[in-house]
Amino acid sequence: MTLQRPASTADVAPGAMPVQAGAPARELLGARAPVVRDLRGRAGRSPHSLDFAPGDVVVVSGLPGSGKSTLIRRTAAGLAVDSQNTRDRWAAALPGLLPYGLYRPLVRAAHYLGLWRVLRSGASVVVHDCGTQTWVRRWLARHTVRRGRTFHLVLLDVDPATARQGQRTRGRGVSGYAFARHRRAVGRLLRDTEQGLLPAGCTSAVLLDREAASTLRRISFTDA
Repeated sequence: MTLQRPASTADVAPGAMPVQAGAPARELLGARAPVVRDLRGRAGRSPHSLDFAPGDVVVVSGLPGSGKSTLIRRTAAGLAVDSQNTRDRWAAALPGLLPYGLYRPLVRAAHYLGLWRVLRSGASVVVHDCGTQTWVRRWLARHTVRRGRTFHLVLLDVDPATARQGQRTRGRGVSGYAFARHRRAVGRLLRDTEQGLLPAGCTSAVLLDREAASTLRRISFTDA
């Protein structure tokens, strides 16, 4: 993975970036050390681009309302499998008064079927992850290992109040109970990532705050 910085920042060797304090890379038994890139708190000096190898899988995770779908639409158009897009298509095709809870299982089935098809094709993909479905990350990790590719995590670190405001802004929120589940799951994922303890099979992680996410302009898959 390489990260392209703004032109005004100091040069960094290709594929390298100093890891911020609080986010060490820790070697796992029987595997190469995962790499954690902490881009939080850089006051606009974070990279404009994240570049991965062709065929790799990138998962974007964070709280509901943290800006995952916005980031994916801006940086990875045409490369993403986003559950929100699937939900929007179903909502447009169904009567407006029909509660989402009634057809949520169909939306999820359609989303995972579409993701499975993309994975089978061997194409590079950016996947929207709500943070609570750990089995999805395990599935993606197994897939990338079988195909000899690499699995990466991009994690948005946004405080709960800001995430709640993001839900209000988009006009769609989650219940207090569901949001509490998301907070616990994403909180664990964030704490583990800060210590270099990535999900099984995950080779690298990038930590973003709102400013770093706003600075990012492209997620791409290119040959070195």
